[in-house]
Amino acid sequence: MSAPAQIALHVAAPAKPPVGAPCNGCGVCCALAPCPLSRSLLGHCTGTCPALTWQDRACRYACGLAVAPAKHLRWLPDSLEPLAQRLARRWIAAGSGCDCDAEVE
Repeated sequence: MSAPAQIALHVAAPAKPPVGAPCNGCGVCCALAPCPLSRSLLGHCTGTCPALTWQDRACRYACGLAVAPAKHLRWLPDSLEPLAQRLARRWIAAGSGCDCDAEVE
């Protein structure tokens, strides 16, 4: 049996919602591992996703590829940022509900 993963999250991050509940920006899923979109665009295969972004005003995490793709994809032309935001939200299934079944202590 492997040791449980330990992740570090902002102290003000909301608690992880139950699977299927609306995403509340807890950051657990992205802190555990990068999603397929991050792996393909950023080449990050393990550990916390480099695009996991803390939003101070909202007191929640967001996908940096969905909110500020040009920050993570330096090659992205400014004119394509709105399209990249929409595509990223679709590819990560934003708004579909929590799909992370990790147990959090």
